[in-house]
Order: sequence, then C-alpha cells, then structure tokens
Amino acid sequence: MNWTYRTWSAQLWRGRLRLASALVMLTFVVCHLTAHSFLLVSFEAAESALKVLMYPWGTLAGTSLLVAAFLVHYSNALWSIYIRRSLRLSRWEWTQLSLGLCIPALLTAHVVGTRIAQSVLGTETYYSTIFIAQWLVSPWLGVVQVIAVITVWTHACVGMHYWLRTKRWYPPWRPLFLSFGLILPTLALAGYITGGNQVLREAKDPDFVKSSLEDSNLTEQTIAEINRMAYVGWGLCFGLSLLPFAGRGIRNWRYRRRRPPMLAHANGRRLPIRPGATVLETLRANGIAHAAVCGGRGRCTTCRILVTQGLDRLSEPTGSEAKALARIGASPGMRLACQIRPSADISVMPLLAADAGAADGTVRGGLEGSERLITIVFVDMRGSTSLGEARLPYDVLFILNQFFFEMTRALADTNGHYSQFTGDGLMALYGLYATDPATGPADALRGARAMLQRLEQLNYQLRGDLREPLRIGIGIHFSEAIVGAMGPPRSQIITAIGDTVNTCARLESLTKDYDCAVIVSRQAAEAAGLALQGQKLHQAPVKGRREPVEFYALRSLADVPV
Repeated sequence: MNWTYRTWSAQLWRGRLRLASALVMLTFVVCHLTAHSFLLVSFEAAESALKVLMYPWGTLAGTSLLVAAFLVHYSNALWSIYIRRSLRLSRWEWTQLSLGLCIPALLTAHVVGTRIAQSVLGTETYYSTIFIAQWLVSPWLGVVQVIAVITVWTHACVGMHYWLRTKRWYPPWRPLFLSFGLILPTLALAGYITGGNQVLREAKDPDFVKSSLEDSNLTEQTIAEINRMAYVGWGLCFGLSLLPFAGRGIRNWRYRRRRPPMLAHANGRRLPIRPGATVLETLRANGIAHAAVCGGRGRCTTCRILVTQGLDRLSEPTGSEAKALARIGASPGMRLACQIRPSADISVMPLLAADAGAADGTVRGGLEGSERLITIVFVDMRGSTSLGEARLPYDVLFILNQFFFEMTRALADTNGHYSQFTGDGLMALYGLYATDPATGPADALRGARAMLQRLEQLNYQLRGDLREPLRIGIGIHFSEAIVGAMGPPRSQIITAIGDTVNTCARLESLTKDYDCAVIVSRQAAEAAGLALQGQKLHQAPVKGRREPVEFYALRSLADVPV
C-alpha cells in the first residue's frame, strides 16, 4: 500500500496529540510534586499548596482535560506498539516504552484511593489519611508510591529530552532543565518521607488514626470497595498492555504466507519488508544498525538514505518528512528511512554513520559525499618561515591567530565556508550552500578582495610588531569536485577532494612565480563574468593532469569589477 495523504495526516495528528497530551500530564505532575515539596514545611503548608496548585485540575474542565490527555497518551502508546513492524528499539526507546507501560499499574491504587473514591464513595482526601494508608495500614503502598514518582518523572524527562535534543536552542538550556529535573522529585520525595515519619510519630496516639479515618469517611466497607476497584484497575492495565502484543502475533501469523518485497542494502544484504514497515524498522528487525536520533519520528534527519532503485514506486514526501528534507536542502533521491514504507522492491544506501548524533542531522543534504560544481579558494601567507625568527612562539601564534581571524571574517561576509587549516594558510569553499553553484566564483572574488583589504588593515595594526608587512597569495578555481563531510566519525569537516583541489593549490603556488596577489582560473573568471580585457591568459602544467591549466594573474582586485 502507498503512504497516502490520509495516512500521513492521521500520523501527523497522532504525533501532535501525543505531544500535547504529554505536556498536559507533565504540567499536572509538576503541580502535584511541587505541593508534595511543601511537606518539608508542614502538613498545613502542603494542604494549602495542594488546594492552590490542584484547584484547576479539580474542576470539571481540568479533570476532563487530564483524563482525555491520559487516554490519548496511553492509547497512542499501545497503538505505537501494534503498528511497529519491529520491536528492535534503541535503549532509550525501550526505557521510555517500558516505563510508560508500568505507570498506569503503579498509579492505580493511588488514583482509585483518592480521586475515584472521592467521586464514587464520597470520601475526602487529606495528606494525613494517605500517609496512614501507605505507611501504617499497607506499607508496601508507600514503596509503590516512591517507585511511581521515580518512574513517572524518568519517563517524562526522557521524553522531553529526546523531543528537545533536535532543537538548536536546547543545548545551552540543557543544564537548567537537568537541574530542575533533579531538584523537583528530590524535594517531593523528601517531603513524602518527612510526612510519613511525622504520621508514624503521631500514630502512637490511637485517637489520631481513628479521627483521621473518620474525617476522610474511610470505613471498612469503603476500604474494601477501594481495594476491589484497584484489583479491577490492575486487571485492565495488564490486559491492555498485552493487547497490542497479541495483535502483533496474529498479524505476523497472517503475513508469513505472503511473498514480501525486498530491501537491498548497500552492505549487500537483501531483507524482506513486512507490510507497512518502514525502512528503518526493516533494518533494525534484521540487526542492521542505522541512525535515528529522534526515534523514527521524522524530526532529526539522521536516518537519511539515498534510494538508488525503486524511488519511482514511492509516494512523494509529505508532512514531517517533506519539512525535514526541505530544511536540509535534500538532494534528489534522498529520503528518511523512518518515514517511507515500501510496497515494492527497493535499494537504499545510508548517508550518515550509524552512530550519528543530533548535530549530524543538521548537515545539509548533498554534503554526505557527491560530485558537484564547487569553487575552491586557497590562501597562503608569504614568508611565514621568517616570521618566527627572533620571536617567541607566543608572538607567532598571536600574529597567526589575528591573521586567520581576519581571513575567516572575510569568508563569512562573502558566503564562503572555511574548510581546512593548512599551517600558514587555509582552504575555503564557495557555492557550497547556493542553489546555483555558478555564483561561487563571483563570491570568491569578493572574498579575495575582502581578504586583501583586511590584511592591509591588519598590517597597519601590527606595524610595530612586523619587520615587513604580511603578504598572501590567493588561488581561485571553479570545477567539479567530490564534496562532503570527511574525516574521522567524531571530527568530520566539510571539504572537497579531487583534481579541482590540486589545481587550485597549484594556482595559489603560482602567485609566487608571477609576483601577484590573486590567480584566477579561466573557468572561474568566465563563471564570475569578469571583464579582463588586456589581461594575459597564462598556462601552467599541473601534476597529474595532461592539459595545462589556464589562468589570469592579478596583482590587485581594486580595479576588477566583481
């Protein structure tokens, strides 16, 4: 079946409802734990805080919103288990899922004994009554309550972190979120233990327990009814948790007799695709590691793949996939493995490493490695060897750092990309992010002019520290090269390799022979639309090339229109 618009729309709304319901319940939990923190002060302070913080949730609108949020979130969790074609999940996904399935069972006794009993049996809920039930009558409920708080809060924190980690603004704020995530449950649990110990001390007076139970309208009959409802609730939780797994078993039994479409991976393996399964689920089901920072929700683009065969049999990207691909400027044939559900044979090639992080997902499409038109610029400082004579290493580094600062500023101002450090020079790329790579040579010439101007200003600032002014040679070339993120997995840089890079390096070295500031290849000059009447077109051999490179040697760019 094709991934139709109706199916995509349902998935989009399901994701939005999942997030909205999670935020509603998280707000409720924050209010509840904040009230528990006041137990560190006194029962009276906690009761007052509870009335204020929980008042909105006690209204008909607040209760309806909270119940609806729980039903949406819980049913979505059960549905997500059923629709997955593989349960090979990452550790954080398993943590999130297993904790979420445990929460209803852990909270059943507490919810039945408080809110449901209050509505159905006419009881009243006070902190003292809760502590009597959980610390005196049934101490095991106190242990369950502590486990429930830790489970709920861990589930919420894991979900929030993996939702926000793909946001650009999140890393600077993460320490603050972490601090809040540790402080609030710690204060709440400390208050819970403080209140429990206080009840244990006051329980030495028999009248205290009796009067507290009477104030809450808790009799042997109501307690028995609460227990009966709790058993029913635990049964429902257990049955509902098993339901999606049973459904998966029935579905898999039905699909075994069908001939599935095949997925050909770049590593040479051919894998069967279960009906409705995404490429990501298929890879994981067969033990092939594949990046997916967001857990397969179409947010991070780290699961990006290149579809080498079968692209015409896939529906067009829509919804979150279309937005994500547009955000990174995806090249033709690039899709997200977590979003496409092939119904016919397909061949794919992963574009990022299996251990790619959230930052890797922001790398623009096409930078995984492709042959494309690009403008290369080499910049080299003249006389750098003599610069170190009669100077301390610190002084040399200071001058070089000032030099590179000015050069990279010129690159940034003219749409250039700093690619590599070459000792006393640098390599830059132009046209890397442009829709039309032919704009690169003109930008590169503007960048070269800006570098020369900034170098002149730097020489003026350092005139007391330099025996002679700093000089540079700049080579500019425009042609095809292999461009992409290269290097060790954790230290990759966006750069280019190939004959174009070697040619540009040769052009830069020729600035010494021709005693000029800039050398521009004929291809770059023509692409930039330079009017170089009267300038001689030179030729020079390049190692590894049969034909010589043609170029213009320019002493200055002051009079060159770019």
